[in-house]
Parts: sequence; structure tokens; C-alpha cells
Amino acid sequence: MTEVAFFVGAIGAIGGAIAVVAMRNPFYSVLALVVHLVFLAGIFLLLRAQFIAAAQIVVYAGAVMVIYVFVAAYVGGIEEPMFDSSPMLRIVGPILAVALFVEISIAVLGSSLTALGTDGSDKIQGGFGTPEAIGKLMLEDFLIAFEAASLLLLVAAVAAIILAGRKKAQKEAA
Repeated sequence: MTEVAFFVGAIGAIGGAIAVVAMRNPFYSVLALVVHLVFLAGIFLLLRAQFIAAAQIVVYAGAVMVIYVFVAAYVGGIEEPMFDSSPMLRIVGPILAVALFVEISIAVLGSSLTALGTDGSDKIQGGFGTPEAIGKLMLEDFLIAFEAASLLLLVAAVAAIILAGRKKAQKEAA
């Protein structure tokens, strides 16, 4: 049963990630990202990392995605064609996608298949995903990175609102 749940979660996460890239409307792309994050939370539950799964839903699918939805709705201009502004995207995009797929395939085939049939690494046993382990990592080991990420999200949201205000002011002046 665990294997079935993993494959359902993996297919849902991959489908959500593909939908994020494939959607032309940023609002629907953000909603597809929420679907992707929910399936990732399910995979974390299979790994017995309940705290990470709950944080995935509350923090990312909840708070951060709400910010993205507000920014996408406020900025507007969501029906602009994707490839008209840069024709090089049609050439460079698929080349980079194939290169990334080859790189990930080499990494998976080279290292991950040897772990099949084992219980996994001994390093992640004993506290992986527990509130104590996460609290130690966030507040001791990675405090600066954690605070920098929150500051970066705040600056990005404020900058998007300021740029959208300037864009609207220029349209009204013209």
C-alpha cells in the first residue's frame, strides 16, 4: 500500500510541476504549484516527517502561495503571450530541459538504484522530521538562511506591488 501511495504522490507532484510550467495564466500556475506542494506533503508523510508535511501545507501552500496569488492578481497583464517577447525561449528552453533530464537520469541511475531493497541511510534515522530536529536546524544551524529567505519573499512582494503601481500610473498618464 505504501508503494501505491508513493507512486500516486509522485505522479501528482510531477503533474503539478509540469502544470506550473505549462500554464500561460500565472494565476492558474500558482494554483498548480499549490497542488504540487500538497502532493509533496503527502510524500513527506510517507517518510514519517509529519512536521515537514504540516509546514509544507501551512507555510508554502498556505501563506506563500497567497502572497503569489495576490501579486499575480495585482500586477495584471496575465494574458500576455509567453514566447512573443523572447523568441530565444523556443530554442534554449527545450535544450536546457533535455540537459536537465539527462543529468537527473545519470544521478538516479548512478547512485539511487543501489539503495533499493535496503532500509535507507542510517543518517536520517533518529529525529528526521521531528519538531526538535527542525527547530534545531532552523534556529541554530540555518538561522541566517531562514531569515534571508523570509526577507527575500517580503522584498519581492513589495517590489512587485511598487512596479505594478508605476505601470498603472504610466498607463493613466498616456
